[in-house]
Amino acid sequence: MNKEEKHELVIALTEQMKEYGNFYITDTSDLTVAKINNIRRKCFESDITMQVAKNSLIKKAMEAAGGDYTPIYDVLKGSSSILFSKSSTAPAKLIKQLRKQGEKPILKAAYIDSAIFIGDNQLDTLINLKSKEQLIGEIIGLLQSPAKNVISALQSGGNIIAGVVKTLQERG
Repeated sequence: MNKEEKHELVIALTEQMKEYGNFYITDTSDLTVAKINNIRRKCFESDITMQVAKNSLIKKAMEAAGGDYTPIYDVLKGSSSILFSKSSTAPAKLIKQLRKQGEKPILKAAYIDSAIFIGDNQLDTLINLKSKEQLIGEIIGLLQSPAKNVISALQSGGNIIAGVVKTLQERG
């Protein structure tokens, strides 16, 4: 890979980091070409973009993307693949599924909406993360519930009051 191709790859990685907002860095060293191709196929099926790149190029892309990725720099050793996804949990679920067939890929780090997760021991935490949309939905549901109760009470109370007024008018 010449200097121009490396520069283009850094630009592409930087754009993907900005576009997706979520990425996972994994160790796929010592895997056969067939296993790597299987991972790529599963990524494609799960709307995950997989890119194998040198650690130095990944670091340059993070620096160009802005933000504080410093804790991730220490795990950029050995062979690295980077997984991009709009979903914060899809890559973690895929890694867990792939691990049923072998011991790799191993999670080195994940960057999810400005939060950094380091190490393979974070995999279950990442699987259980709720998306921003899910959290907003839950908050809206919690806020709507008391309002619905008040409206329901007022409506049923209003019917009772209307019934009492009607009865008094009939007697009156």
